[in-house]
Amino acid sequence: MLVAMTAAQPATAASKPTAAASKPAAAVPEPAAAAGAGYWHTSGRDILDSANQPVRIAGVNWFGFETNNYVVHGLWTRDYKSMMDQMKSLGYNTIRLPYSDDIFKPGTMPNSINFYQMNTDLQGLTSLQVMDKIVDYAGAIGLKVILDRHRPDSSGQSALWYTPTVPESTWINDLTALATRYQGNPTVVGIDLHNEPHDPACWGCGDVTIDWRLAAERAGNAVLAANPHLLIFVEGVQTYNGSSYWWGGNLQGAGAYPVVLNVPNQLVYSAHDYATSVASQPWFTDPSFPANMPGIWDKNWGYLFETNTAPVWVGEFGTTLASTTDQVWLKALVSYLRPTGTYGADSYQWTFWSWNPDSGDTGGILNDDWTTVDTVKDGYLATIKAPGFGGGGGGGDSTPPTAPTGVAATVSTSTSVALSWTASTDNVGVTGYDVYRGGVLAGTTTGTTFTDTGLSPSTAYTYTVKAFDAAGNLSPASAPATATTQGAGADSGCTAAYAVTNQWNNGFTATVTITDTGTAATRGWQVGWTWPGGQQVTNAWNATEAHSGQSETFTAVSSDAVIAPAGTTSFGFQGSYSGANPAPTPVCTAS
Repeated sequence: MLVAMTAAQPATAASKPTAAASKPAAAVPEPAAAAGAGYWHTSGRDILDSANQPVRIAGVNWFGFETNNYVVHGLWTRDYKSMMDQMKSLGYNTIRLPYSDDIFKPGTMPNSINFYQMNTDLQGLTSLQVMDKIVDYAGAIGLKVILDRHRPDSSGQSALWYTPTVPESTWINDLTALATRYQGNPTVVGIDLHNEPHDPACWGCGDVTIDWRLAAERAGNAVLAANPHLLIFVEGVQTYNGSSYWWGGNLQGAGAYPVVLNVPNQLVYSAHDYATSVASQPWFTDPSFPANMPGIWDKNWGYLFETNTAPVWVGEFGTTLASTTDQVWLKALVSYLRPTGTYGADSYQWTFWSWNPDSGDTGGILNDDWTTVDTVKDGYLATIKAPGFGGGGGGGDSTPPTAPTGVAATVSTSTSVALSWTASTDNVGVTGYDVYRGGVLAGTTTGTTFTDTGLSPSTAYTYTVKAFDAAGNLSPASAPATATTQGAGADSGCTAAYAVTNQWNNGFTATVTITDTGTAATRGWQVGWTWPGGQQVTNAWNATEAHSGQSETFTAVSSDAVIAPAGTTSFGFQGSYSGANPAPTPVCTAS
C-alpha cells in the first residue's frame, strides 16, 4: 500500500473556560482506551497494548494468499467484509493471514473472486492491494492482523526459510516491504517470519545455512529497522537435541539459545500443535493420555511462558474432531490455554486453524457452504475467546459466578458416571464449568451435565464442580457428590445396532436396537457413543437422552428397561447434522 491508513488522531483539547467562570470546572477523567489500542509490545510473558494493558490474541487463520489463488479463499462465494464481520461476531479478535512471496512479483493478480453483488471494491486490484483492503476493514471493525510468511512460493511449504529460487535476500526484502507498507497502521501488529521450519532446520547449532534461530534474528532485525513497533513472531523447529515434535512446534532450544533482537520487548515465540487428523503421534496412544499432554506442551513451548521468558502464541492448532482422541485433545489444550489472570491477562495467545473449511486435514470454523458455523468446533473455543482483546467480553469484570448447586450422579456404569447440576449465575454470564474428580480436573463443559469415563468398576468417586465466566473468574466449588461405579459384571450382556431411518437436508432420524446377549433379563441398560461428525440430537423417544459435547448417553426408561435373554427393544431420535453424517459406534451396557 503506497499510503498507510491514517492512524486515529488524538482527541481535541477541551474548550478553555470563559472569563465569567468563577472557578474552573472539575477535570473529568478520560475513559481508559479499550484493550488492544495502538501498537503492541511485550513484558515478560505478557503482550501489552500502547496503554500497557495486557491483551490476548484469540483469532483464526484465514488462508489463501499463499496458494495459487493469491488471495484468501472463499471470496468465490462470499463478500470479504461479510466474512470478517462474522469472525468478529463469533468473538475472534485477530486474523493470521498466510502469504507466499509470489504476491510480491509484479503483476500478480488474485483469482477466484466473485464480483457479482459482492467484493466489488476488489475488482482490478493486485493481491497486495486486496491485502490492503482486508487490513483496512479489519482496523475499521476492531480486528488485528498478523501477517504470516507461509511459503516461499505457492507450490508448497519449505523446510528452510529459503529455496534455490527464493533466496534469503528475497525473504528479508519482502518482509521489510510489508513492514514498510503498513508502517503507521497498528492494525497489523506483527509478522510471523516463516511457517513451520523443520528438518534440517536446527536451533542453536551455529550453522548459518540451517540455524533457524540465527535466521530469525537477521530477518527480525530487518523488519524492526523498517518498523520498530511490530511484534516479531518466531516459530520453533521440528527437532532439538534428538527430540522431535510438530513442524514449527519445538521450542525446546529457545531457553538456552534465545532469539535476541535489536529492539527489546517485541519478540513472541510461536508454536503449532495438532491432533490425529493431521498425523498420529506416540503421545496420543500413551496409556496416560490426555494427562500426559500438559507435560509435553510444557517441554516443547509452555516452559517459556511458565518461566516468564516471553509470550507464547499457538499460531496454529486444529482438528476435524472426527475421533474421540481428537476431541479429548482439543478439550485438554483449551484447558491448558485458558487465561489465569484477571480480565484474561497472563494468557497464552492463539489463532485457530482454520476459518476455512477447505483445510483437508482439519476442516474449519465454517462448514463447507462457507456460511454456516461448525458450532461444535466453535463451541470448544468459547472459554478462551477474547472479543475485546482483554477479558473475553468480561471487560472490567472481576466478580466470579456463584457455586453450582444440586450436583448429583444421575447414571453410573462400571466405567462411567454421569453428573448433572443446577446452573450457576453471574453478573455478566457463565461461560462453562470445570468438573473435578477428587481434586483433579476431569473435564470441562458448557452445559450442566457431564459424563466422566474410563473409571474402575466398584469404585467410589467424589466430584465437585466450579463455574467460570468469560473473564476467567472461577466460582467456589460446589458441595461434593459421591458416586460408586457398578461391578465389572454389570456391563456385559447387550449389544446396540444403529441405523438411520430417514435423512434430509441437515436433518435425520435414527433407530437403535438393543439386544440382550446375556443369560438373564436386564434390569436396566445404557447406550453411549461419541459423534464422529457435526451431529446433534434434537429429541428422543423410548429413552432418556443426555450429552456432554460430542458424547451422547441414552438410558432406559421404565417401560423398556427389562429385556428378556435374546430379546430386543429399541429407541429412536431426531437429529441435525452439518457436512457428512457418519454413523457412530454405539456401546451398550446392561445390568
